[in-house]
Amino acid sequence: MNAKEIRELSTEEITQRIADEKKAVHQMRFQHAVSTLEDPSMFRRKRREIARLMTILHQRELASQAETS
Repeated sequence: MNAKEIRELSTEEITQRIADEKKAVHQMRFQHAVSTLEDPSMFRRKRREIARLMTILHQRELASQAETS
């Protein structure tokens, strides 16, 4: 999911996606500890996706603060 698609989501949807992605990374870590992963580069992709979501969420928070000031 790219930044343009993320910006089209609501704030609640972004928050939910962040929680889902973090849960997926946690499960992948557990799976990796037990056995090998088919695609180890998925860690990097998931972490970057979380960062992308959090960045856009933070930008929205800053924009709403600027509007109230």
